[in-house]
Amino acid sequence: MTSVAAIVAYGFREAVRRKALAVVVALTVVFLVLFWLANHYVFRELASITPPEGVHVDTRTFAGAFLFGLAMFATLFLGVVLAVFLTLGVVSGDAERGLLQPLVVRPIGRGTLLLARFLGATAVTTVYVLAVYWTAMTITGETGRWWPASKVAPGLELAGGVAIVAALSLLGSVALSSTANGIAVFMLFGAGLVAGLLGTVGHALDSHAIKHASTIAAWALPFEALYQDGLRLIAANENGITGFLLQLGPFGGAYVHGWGIRAWGAAYLALTLAFALVAFRRRDL
Repeated sequence: MTSVAAIVAYGFREAVRRKALAVVVALTVVFLVLFWLANHYVFRELASITPPEGVHVDTRTFAGAFLFGLAMFATLFLGVVLAVFLTLGVVSGDAERGLLQPLVVRPIGRGTLLLARFLGATAVTTVYVLAVYWTAMTITGETGRWWPASKVAPGLELAGGVAIVAALSLLGSVALSSTANGIAVFMLFGAGLVAGLLGTVGHALDSHAIKHASTIAAWALPFEALYQDGLRLIAANENGITGFLLQLGPFGGAYVHGWGIRAWGAAYLALTLAFALVAFRRRDL
């Protein structure tokens, strides 16, 4: 345990030295300020917005859920940026600098090193994601007097999604250089988001082919499915036209959700870490 703690602390100090945390914190402050301004002006003008005759839409709920869904997307994105910064060069980067070889021989070993770096990155990103999530929820709740139907589970799902991305980045660092790994992980992240958006479009158009393709992508990249499930939970109590409109938007409900995808997300995380460990043990340093 002493070795694990030392490696976790080393990874954290490296992130501070490379200004990774400073960059993410600066981006977060900018986002939260802009998010507060958006909430302030949207809810201030809400009274002057009148739905078309015969359309019964709860404008406050729609605005609150949409804005908070946008905040969840930004939280996921910033959390992924932080996770990639913390893990993209864990193996290849440290090996190129000659820092890895003395650690993996004695007494730590490769498995302990890899697990410790993952635990360190996940601890930082989990605290970060939950802090930003709760701050954004408080901004929307206090400004617009709207609170999500589920307050805890969506934040945990966001943190779980970021942990999966961190594991994928750790796996990529075994075989790819830091730059190539960063590009690959962000492309996977973008592919997952596009697949989720296509799923929304497919259900709106009732296209079986698009819905089937987006479902496969959601299971192949479960961080996207966890994020979508979190979006579903924040407006789980909404029915009628309001609920229907929220599901049609990019920050609406999920089409792959529930305990099945959550269990698969946990198994996917474990399998990714196992593959990373096997690949690391076979790598010639």
